Amino acid sequence: MEPEKLDLRSHDLAEDKKQELWRLFPEIRAEGGKIDFERLKLALGEMVDAGKERYGMNWPGKADCFKTIQAPSMGTLLPCREESVNFEATENLIIEGDNLEVLKLLQKSYLGRVKMIYIDPPYNTGNDFIYPDNYTESLQTYLEYTGQVDAEGRKFSNNLESDGRFHSKWLNMMYPRLFLARNLLREDGVIFISIDDGEVDNLKRVCNEVFGEGQFMAQIIVQSNKRGQTYKEIAKTHEYLLVYTKGEDVEFNELEKDADALPYKDSKGLFDLWELRNRNPKFGKFNRPNLFYSIYVAPTIVDECGYAKVSLRPSSDFSIEVVPLNSLGQEGCWRWGKDKVASSDLASSTPELVARQRRDGQWNIYERARKSTTKAKSIWTETDVISEQGTIELGEIGLADYFEHPKPKGLLSKCMYVGSQSEDLILDFFAGSGTTAHAVLELNNQDNGNRKFILVQLPEPTGRNDFPTIADITKERVRRVIKKLTQSRRDAEKTPELDLRDSAAPREIDLGFKVFKLAESNFKTWHANVESGNTAALQEQLELHVDHLREGRTNDDILYEILIKSGYPLTTPVETLTLAGKKVYSAAGGLFFICLERKLTLELIRAMAERKPERVVCLDEGFSGNDQLKANAVQIFKTKGVTSFKTV
Repeated sequence: MEPEKLDLRSHDLAEDKKQELWRLFPEIRAEGGKIDFERLKLALGEMVDAGKERYGMNWPGKADCFKTIQAPSMGTLLPCREESVNFEATENLIIEGDNLEVLKLLQKSYLGRVKMIYIDPPYNTGNDFIYPDNYTESLQTYLEYTGQVDAEGRKFSNNLESDGRFHSKWLNMMYPRLFLARNLLREDGVIFISIDDGEVDNLKRVCNEVFGEGQFMAQIIVQSNKRGQTYKEIAKTHEYLLVYTKGEDVEFNELEKDADALPYKDSKGLFDLWELRNRNPKFGKFNRPNLFYSIYVAPTIVDECGYAKVSLRPSSDFSIEVVPLNSLGQEGCWRWGKDKVASSDLASSTPELVARQRRDGQWNIYERARKSTTKAKSIWTETDVISEQGTIELGEIGLADYFEHPKPKGLLSKCMYVGSQSEDLILDFFAGSGTTAHAVLELNNQDNGNRKFILVQLPEPTGRNDFPTIADITKERVRRVIKKLTQSRRDAEKTPELDLRDSAAPREIDLGFKVFKLAESNFKTWHANVESGNTAALQEQLELHVDHLREGRTNDDILYEILIKSGYPLTTPVETLTLAGKKVYSAAGGLFFICLERKLTLELIRAMAERKPERVVCLDEGFSGNDQLKANAVQIFKTKGVTSFKTV
């Protein structure tokens, strides 16, 4: 009896969708694991649009986008402890690599875990992003680009406007990434995308297709500078934020009002006065009869602020009748129902409903509104916080000359206030200078939150010796922010000096990050489709079968590949155990055992089984030449209730 083989591919999205279709429509399953589309059409009936002409968005290469999405990644993410901060304890990630491949590798482990995504993708100005010539070989292209394998020439090139497929190339770059990113969002997740006039229309159409038109929340205008770009007749002073949600029931947080938003004060605190009547002519007695009724005013009975008190019953004191009139002077309606008015404490010294006489002698009914928050608006104009600050903020940590046009952290903070809570996971797969991490760390420092971040950045060359790639700048910025915040907390708490890289150092907030780098799998791939008669290729495959571990890789490298390809996050706690004199990695509180010993023993198998983990993965090499031990391991683990035993 043989154990299962661990699947080293990234998550198979097409297989997921097929299984879901089979679950919903079992009658469409055809021989050979295929889908019978004729039966599917019959099952759906009139819902099928069979017309040749339909509304939609198409461009050259769109069909290949789906092939790109469905092509699994055979890469891995190698841990880089020496470039990390507080590696063992932190739950923050900075991943260096092509974000398309990284998003594929995150599908198993982070499916439906991310609350908020912010991205500032290339705006497609002609020189602001590099485009791989062959997306179907994106991992190979990346390895050649970063010099990890030999190549005749770089397979990345700028997307020049003179190219006849200028917009198509940009769409081919964005579509698969957005598709994969959507899978990572929680059902209540939200994505914010910065963009300018050049591609905003195309981006919105793509997002309508990927997320659904009904999930469009807003196209926010962000004043990016006061002076404007003056190379055209009208100076452009703004950019956009497109906001989409994954599910239907997504709650957005409200923002704190300005200090002067509550101009009045009584013994209960600050308040504003909001008219109780609904001024909109679309609503009134004709369609909201239950909201049309009389309220009576006592002009001589006033509260502590001098406002007249009101009642639902007329009397000698409450003698002035007020009915709601809309903005056209017609019979309108109130915002509150009669029961809500009756349940409010109208007799208190500071009632929530009061009356005030207008200059024309008429009376208005007001609600004392004490709410200190307000919904986010679709125009953001705080230029001192959300624009023109990015370079200044980099300058404060000594990196102003290293990155052009960084996004200000105030913009990211506002997005996080609106779209996430203090315990949420936030993803940015166009990380740039690392503004998203900067904003997360500072927000956590301000409110003792526990937000986590995942940054992904391509190591684009900078031509510099100190920071050779943009990914190096990303990591350095976050290091400097952590150092600055750590020092400020020490100063405030008067604690002894602590080493940033000391994983045992106590911290109230997570001031660290794990670094991972995209690379080929630790395991050499066996290709069964070798051409007949190709002796050299066949010999190579036989050698791979004997020794399939890539040279130079450590147990740490192998451990994290097994974790992520088994569906565990890269921040899963791992404990090292010694069982039967051998090393075993215990993940997720003992639920998952990973043994990378090259020579397994029956005593070790029994020792692992006695701990009763749910899942176990061992190296094939550990059973080399001992098929009987492998068969015994299958039976022993099964007897002890291990639900999954796989080898790799």
